[in-house]
Amino acid sequence: MNDLGLLDERKKFIREKKDGSCRGEMKCDANSVSGAVSQRACVYCGARVVLNPITDAFHIVHGPIGCASYTWDIRGSLSSGKDIYRNSFSTDLKEQDVIFGGEKKLEAAINEIVDHYHPKLIFVYATCIVGVIGDDVEAVCHRMSKLHNIRVIPVKSPGFSGNKAVGYKMACNAIMELIMPHKQVKKRYGVNILGDFNLAGELWIVKDYLRRMGIPVIASLTGDADYESLIEAPAAKLNIVQCAGSSTFLAKRMEEEMGIPYIKVSFYGIEDTVNSLLRVAEALDNKTARAIAEEFCSAEVNKLEEEMAEYRRSLEGKKAAIYVGGGFKAISLIRQFHSLGMEVTVVGTQTGKQEDYELIENLVNQETVIFDDANPAELEKFMREKGADILVGGVKERPLAYKLGIAFCDHNHERKHPLCGFDGVLNFTREIHHSMNHPVWNSIRFVS
Repeated sequence: MNDLGLLDERKKFIREKKDGSCRGEMKCDANSVSGAVSQRACVYCGARVVLNPITDAFHIVHGPIGCASYTWDIRGSLSSGKDIYRNSFSTDLKEQDVIFGGEKKLEAAINEIVDHYHPKLIFVYATCIVGVIGDDVEAVCHRMSKLHNIRVIPVKSPGFSGNKAVGYKMACNAIMELIMPHKQVKKRYGVNILGDFNLAGELWIVKDYLRRMGIPVIASLTGDADYESLIEAPAAKLNIVQCAGSSTFLAKRMEEEMGIPYIKVSFYGIEDTVNSLLRVAEALDNKTARAIAEEFCSAEVNKLEEEMAEYRRSLEGKKAAIYVGGGFKAISLIRQFHSLGMEVTVVGTQTGKQEDYELIENLVNQETVIFDDANPAELEKFMREKGADILVGGVKERPLAYKLGIAFCDHNHERKHPLCGFDGVLNFTREIHHSMNHPVWNSIRFVS
């Protein structure tokens, strides 16, 4: 690896499957190696992407304007109601504020939002500079909550204080602060969906499946959520966790402090969608819902198989590289590619856990490279070596794929079409097919 100038410390984060297993434990869930220029975002960004889809929440970024612009409208999360979440508010701290402190500026920002918009909920994000100068964001939020009789919740997210996964935890803590005063709400039959951010309307697809099964959704955390639905979340009988990386911490706290059990699910790919719907019915001990799910899934799978047969013929034997945010998504993608007759030769995540990588190791073939928190040099090296035909990743990886003459599929939060559920399987397969078999690749060679 050193021929590309990669750091020796990064070897601990990279494994290759040989002789049936990867030798040594994968190092993961750690801070990025200094100088590696990884693709992973900061603590503040991790917190913002989890909380941002709450449709009637106001988000004040207490820091320089760059932090707010970096995460403005960061997800393709859709709303069935209000859209104030698509705005970004900032205290725009300057050099003078670094010297004298920014608490007065934060108070003024909260007062202005209250006067103009009369909100029910405000999140205040502490960024890197706030962590350095020592503004007491918690005290300000507490004072302003009492003054205006609304919920003003601090999000402790200085970017340098950890990694993106730490930001997820800070967001989960903020949600717990919001819903804990309502923990005594009366229980009723229904579920919460955790970790689905309604990208391209995917939450609505899942809710429709559950509706067919007779299972109501009490709250979604946080896709298409609002203040009133969130405070009803403690009433649920079960939490189903879609994005394990961002929301398992929240699910565990809700189980320990509110007595709500949880299961991890994934609605990406045929196999995982079917299994997840059946497991939800089983967790609720609802035999009628399970019977409905079995019949519904059988009909959808049969319909899909007919439509996908033609695509499969053009994709069999091709090689794929995966670099996505969470382990659950990587695992589902591996299964999807296998169902298309394709081989996954490179796979990595930004926030995967040890158990994710152990499952990934069991799913992939020999010679597959598995890595955590990759940087562009590593992605380039391994995609070249393994002869990848397509890369599935996010917006930051797209230019690298095109530079190398490799097809690309956007599976990140900016996309505009759903990839979950049965319709999502077809959308994903079509995108893979059209991207890989586009005639442009006949005219483009690898850039040396």
